[in-house]
Amino acid sequence: MDKLTVLAPAKVNLALDVVGLRPNGYHDLDMVMQALTLCERVTLEKAEGLSLVLPGSDLPADDSNIALKAARVFFQYTGLQSGVKITVEKHTPVQAGMGGGSADAAGVLFGLNELYEADLPRKLSMSELLALGAPLGADVPFALMGGTCRVQGIGDLLCALPPMPDCGMVVVMPEQGVSTPAAFKAFDRVEKPWHPDVAALDAALRQGDFAGVCAAAGNALEAVGSSPETPAIKASLCSTGAKAALMTGSGAAVFGLYDDLTQAEAAAAVLRQSYAQVYVTAPLSSGPYVER
Repeated sequence: MDKLTVLAPAKVNLALDVVGLRPNGYHDLDMVMQALTLCERVTLEKAEGLSLVLPGSDLPADDSNIALKAARVFFQYTGLQSGVKITVEKHTPVQAGMGGGSADAAGVLFGLNELYEADLPRKLSMSELLALGAPLGADVPFALMGGTCRVQGIGDLLCALPPMPDCGMVVVMPEQGVSTPAAFKAFDRVEKPWHPDVAALDAALRQGDFAGVCAAAGNALEAVGSSPETPAIKASLCSTGAKAALMTGSGAAVFGLYDDLTQAEAAAAVLRQSYAQVYVTAPLSSGPYVER
């Protein structure tokens, strides 16, 4: 096998709480993350060196890109004297809080492990992939695990949860993204920030209680670092039948939870009259997988 394509899921935060600040400036988080059927498409082809192509994207395709960093880490760890041409078809909005870059890195790590399986003494374990991914970015370990997870620490402590109940989702991206460092700095300045009940969300998922999930969903960063458009987008989502609506990650994308995909698609048709970037998606119970 000389070439394969991996579908790498984006994510939303069903809950995000900031529970501490470390001396090194990193924040301790308590989150519930959910992988989505909205995926990045990562094609890997054996080659002599390392290269990256990003068709239709304005993102840099140089050594600053996390996809190339992931490839370099893989080859350094395995000692393979080889390379890869990476083509990433971006389907996730940028500066959205949906982990598009992390999904790219996860897709590369997962895909290279498959592509070069015959050249390795053994395939790398998930634990090894997680260890390689963690230094690349806080969301990369979850992007590898996928499904539904309670994520704590700085993104390095993962506990798999039962799958999210079947539902539909609509994601709306505002015209302008949100800076992650700026969002956390704004949170640190708030004297008494609001905190979602992450434990209640965890319990609702364990009980398969969709209404409970919707009731407990929340994002501590939303009140301090969201886009000016966030309140209007949330109102629009709720007016089209969403059972809950909130910002994901540090923003700026906002998503709504609907009873099923049919409702979500009908809502998206209405929302597209007002917003340029509207995505219909659903929970996914896995991480990256090879496109068949």
